[in-house]
Amino acid sequence: MTKRIQLFILATGLAWTLLASTLSAQEFEPGFIDPYPILQAASAAIGEERLSCVSISGNAYTGMVGQQRLNGYEVDWPRGEPLSNYTRIIDWQNVRMLETFDREPGNNPAGWKYGLGWLGGTPVQQETRQEFMLNNSYAWHKDGANGTPFAASHLDAERWQLDMWLTPHGFLKAARLPGANPRATWRWELGEMGRDGATVKPEKVTIVTIDLLGKYRVDATVNSQNLLQRIHTWVPDPVLGDTNYEHEFANNDYIDIGNGIRFPTIWHHHTGWDDNYQAQSTNAGHNAFGGNQSTIQANVCPGDLPVPNEVLNGEIADTLEVSELADGVYLFGGSSHNSVVVEFADYIAVVEAPLNERHNLMVIDEIVARIPDKPIRFLVNTHQHHDHIGGLRTYMHIGATIITHWKNYDFYTKDVLNYAQRTLDPDLVSLLPPTELAEGYQYETVRENYVLTDGDRIMQISYVHPLNHVEGMLAAYLPQERLLIEADLFDGPSGFHTDPTTAEPNQANRSLYNHVQRLGLDVDTIVPIHGRPVAWDEFAELVN
Repeated sequence: MTKRIQLFILATGLAWTLLASTLSAQEFEPGFIDPYPILQAASAAIGEERLSCVSISGNAYTGMVGQQRLNGYEVDWPRGEPLSNYTRIIDWQNVRMLETFDREPGNNPAGWKYGLGWLGGTPVQQETRQEFMLNNSYAWHKDGANGTPFAASHLDAERWQLDMWLTPHGFLKAARLPGANPRATWRWELGEMGRDGATVKPEKVTIVTIDLLGKYRVDATVNSQNLLQRIHTWVPDPVLGDTNYEHEFANNDYIDIGNGIRFPTIWHHHTGWDDNYQAQSTNAGHNAFGGNQSTIQANVCPGDLPVPNEVLNGEIADTLEVSELADGVYLFGGSSHNSVVVEFADYIAVVEAPLNERHNLMVIDEIVARIPDKPIRFLVNTHQHHDHIGGLRTYMHIGATIITHWKNYDFYTKDVLNYAQRTLDPDLVSLLPPTELAEGYQYETVRENYVLTDGDRIMQISYVHPLNHVEGMLAAYLPQERLLIEADLFDGPSGFHTDPTTAEPNQANRSLYNHVQRLGLDVDTIVPIHGRPVAWDEFAELVN
């Protein structure tokens, strides 16, 4: 054992004693109890003070949070490609973490690990080996062992750091950090009836909650064996707001890895509620990461993990580039996702509100600067994948009517466009809720076809099906301009993509082509939400 680890153990053991002594004479509010005996017992049960770093290896699965095909019909996020040769090395002392794994390339956004953060239209993973690094508040990714480091967003960096602390040993160490302010209560727990059956005996458990990173409230459920079985918090998401985020560990998942240290081998992570009956949410997705990592080594650290200069310079800024596609029709691009702005005689319609509120406020401000005297009357939403709806609430805030497919209505009204508080990353609707939010007339739903017109310009909105990619997909067509606006069915070229017209056609490409043929649309140009416009003849050549 190194001198550094010995000093760390001595310091942590002394910390428990000092913290417990400060509350020896303290009285607690009704329902609350002293947290420190609970923390001490849990620490002793798993040998927490003897572990400063850990290396875990095995295999894992991924959940593509926000990419459900049709909300309301599944209770889980769709599974991505498996993660093989998976390793996670955590250094709680120095707040560093290294995750590496192999995954089949070509199917996921580069920089997406698992769970939250899937962004279509961004660079696609090219190499099998994937590396994700965290050093305090800095986080970055490399596509391939020799790839260029790319900075993660500040929210991703916070969430990756939370993943360090949402481990049994990590939580106990975080409880001693300055400002943690542990509190404890208790309850009788029946267990998960759907999984464990109706004969489970109630068990009295304790729950310890701490403050972390100055904004997150994290709680751990400690069972009668003094083992942490659930560690839970909330994280911000532009679609779902304050989002359930938790790791679960069963008693028999813990193994002895030497020197009295016990660590779980089975990881089970939820993003979203485990709501099989959709009692609390329509969305109901939950499993976002899991697997069996049974090769565990105590006090193996990830090293210094120096922050690359590319990462020190910060995450890539969101930019806006506007081009005119036709008279009064504008492509608002420059980012991974586009919006299309269409000017009518006395109002404006916008197709797509992707990403997040900040991006859409940039778009709205530019619209107002260019066309100052017309209201943004309609927002046309193509589909319900989360990277395409992060700005729906922003357009609701400014008074726009949202046009979407009827299959998305329950999800939007119950889970997204609601009065639920967003405390971690407040948006304008949560801070300044409009009266219209509860009155129900700010929506128009489409079954097959819908038309916007001012007597001159026409926008035809139609339902695209069948699709494996998603349900409830709409496309918009401007017949006079012969422009077809679509999302995810065909991505145009961009600064980081090869020419998509040289790739093999997929099911979504063929569905789009058949849709246009079925409706008899005379298309000259496809305007994708991802990438630059492409001539219809080039697309038809690809499909045929």
